[in-house]
Amino acid sequence: MRKALIALALAGAALFFSAAPALAHNVLISTDPAKGSSIEAGPAKITLTFDQFVQNADVNQIAVTGPGGGQWAEGQVKVDGSVVSVPLRPLGPAGEYKIGYRILSADGHAVTGESTFTLAKAGTGTPASAEAAKGTGQAATAESTSDSGVPIWVWIAGAVVLLGVGLTVALRTGSKA
Repeated sequence: MRKALIALALAGAALFFSAAPALAHNVLISTDPAKGSSIEAGPAKITLTFDQFVQNADVNQIAVTGPGGGQWAEGQVKVDGSVVSVPLRPLGPAGEYKIGYRILSADGHAVTGESTFTLAKAGTGTPASAEAAKGTGQAATAESTSDSGVPIWVWIAGAVVLLGVGLTVALRTGSKA
């Protein structure tokens, strides 16, 4: 009985520690403009700060979609450690702007999400044409919020198999003693 409890404890510990890689994805810790904020004038750029290093890769994207669906990001995404930014066109209509992002996490997985801010006073800018937005690689969808990491069910299935093997070994070893 003692060996079965030890095996169960080891399997439980393996289950707990095997989920650690899924927690390694980058997490957005701040945005400029701040998430949910209301600003009077449009910023010159959007800045996203993550909790870990972001890989400087061509797959990193930031899209800024305005109230009418127009794209406002202009130019290439710049990565500096854990800070990712993109220049903006001068903003136009007042209303809510969505910042959609997709970055390559420090662990190699893509991380996507979105943030919003509100432009309280209309500006004089015009959005980029759809072709121009696609040409700069900034046309990430703001609605995309999933990541491409290993699904949690894979970790759970592995833990169940490990638990079964541990119990089988413990019970067979215990019956011979």
